[in-house]
Amino acid sequence: MDSFTQVLLGAAVGEAVLGRRVGRKAMMWGAACGLLPDLDILVPFQDAVKNFTYHRSASHSLFVLALLTPLVVRLIQRLHPQTATQRNRWYLLVFSAFATHVLLDCFTVYGTQIFWPLPTPPEMWSTIFIIDPAYSIPLLFGVLAALVTSRVRSTGWMLNTAALVLSTLYLAWSVGAKLYVTEAAKASLVRQGIAHDKVLTVPSPFNTLLWRVLVMDDDGGYYEGFYSLLDGDRQPSFYRHESRAELLAPVADHWPVKRLRWFTHGFFAVDRNADDVVVTDLRMGMEPGYVFRFKVAEMAEEGVRPTPATRVVERPRWEQLRWVWQRIWQPDPSAARLPDGTRVAAVQTVQR
Repeated sequence: MDSFTQVLLGAAVGEAVLGRRVGRKAMMWGAACGLLPDLDILVPFQDAVKNFTYHRSASHSLFVLALLTPLVVRLIQRLHPQTATQRNRWYLLVFSAFATHVLLDCFTVYGTQIFWPLPTPPEMWSTIFIIDPAYSIPLLFGVLAALVTSRVRSTGWMLNTAALVLSTLYLAWSVGAKLYVTEAAKASLVRQGIAHDKVLTVPSPFNTLLWRVLVMDDDGGYYEGFYSLLDGDRQPSFYRHESRAELLAPVADHWPVKRLRWFTHGFFAVDRNADDVVVTDLRMGMEPGYVFRFKVAEMAEEGVRPTPATRVVERPRWEQLRWVWQRIWQPDPSAARLPDGTRVAAVQTVQR
């Protein structure tokens, strides 16, 4: 999730755990611990794919954060010696703020390596968008209530705890919505006779009503479809897109290629941009605009040759947000335009 929401979550957790005992110090340290894992973005790597895939790795590892917790608690007690009797609760506060941060990140599709340094693929439960006001606003309300109300009657503490419960219930809702959409998408693929290798459902920006369905097929291409929870019994429409995966064959052992294949769980596309071979992470974005694209090779006289990874930056396609809003309420998928404004028939191949 975005760092502002993580600060709110950490503050809310700090208040819930220790706010009635040590006052606003609990909220302050909860907010700090909620932000700390995201500071890994300040560590520069001399490689675009490393910058992309090392984020949410060591700094988001439950093992690393468990080892860091005693050090943070020692710092807190040195700065606030009057709270020494609350040592165990400080342990609970610090680790809870750390753990809720990384677990919340798992609910997004980016990929969080909570078991680093074990070589397990990043967790990407993909039930919530990286920014979702329905999750963040209750936390903001609860934290503000705890800040401005009197602590004599614990009103702020109770409002903060209620807001924390409400946000957690929204997460539970997002899991249920994803399970429902995934089953609907798979049933639709079977009815439409679309052969597929794997399916990923991702909430569209800022909501959990409209879901993007990404389908990788056995021929190296992929399908994209959208399903709104307001569509009812109407099945999603899918549009096929080509991917030139054969371009990676000569550079299959190139580290950025292997790393991206692993990090994206195989949800990527390959295309040629002039003489550049570009890998696109299909999980974040929608056709034709994606957030993360990387040049990993180039065409030469002798064929495809590896190059240092560089990020391909494109302009944001803000017009897609209007399309998302319209598509939430438009119940007939066949009448909807694609995010790039194109009106096409279902199960039609769209050239990149």
